[in-house]
Amino acid sequence: MGLFDFLKSDKKKAHEAAEKAKEQVQQQAPAAPATSRAADAASATRAAAERMAAAAPPKPAPATPTPASAAHKAVPAPPKPAAMPKPGTAAAAAPRAAHTPTPASAAHKAVPAAPEPAPTAQKRTYTVKPGDSLSEIARRELGNEARWRELYAVNQGVIGSNPDLIRPGMVLTLPH
Repeated sequence: MGLFDFLKSDKKKAHEAAEKAKEQVQQQAPAAPATSRAADAASATRAAAERMAAAAPPKPAPATPTPASAAHKAVPAPPKPAAMPKPGTAAAAAPRAAHTPTPASAAHKAVPAAPEPAPTAQKRTYTVKPGDSLSEIARRELGNEARWRELYAVNQGVIGSNPDLIRPGMVLTLPH
C-alpha cells in the first residue's frame, strides 16, 4: 500500500463517518422541511428580541442642561449687545472706561498673555564689495558657504530674481 492509497483510505473513512452521523441526525429530528426550520428559528429570534425589549427599562428623556451642569458650561453664552446711548446725552459724550480683566474673569482666560519683549538685537548687515559672491559672503560671515541660499532668501527683495547678480554697495541682512 502506497502513501497515496493510505491517504485515500483515510479520506474515504472520514467521508463514511460523516455520512453515518448525518443519517443519525436525520433519524432523530422530526421529518420537517428545512424551510420550516428556518422559519421557526426566525420566529424564535423575533420572540426573544421582543422579550428583551419589554424587559429593558425605558430610555430617559434627554436632560435639559442646568446652570450648574457641565453641559451648560461647555457651551458659551452668546454675547449680550451693549446698549448704545442716544446721541446728545451725557452718556454719549463720556468715554467708556475699558474693562480690566481680573484673574477670575473669562476675558482674562480667553486672551493669552502678551509675549515678553525680546531684547533688541540689532540686525547684522553686510555691504557688498567688488568681487563678492553670496557663497563667499556666507563662508566669511556665516561660517558655511552652503548657507548662500539662506542669505539669498533673506535678501531676495534687495538682490532680485538672479542670485548671481549682486552689486557693490548693496546692504544685505545676514540671517541668524
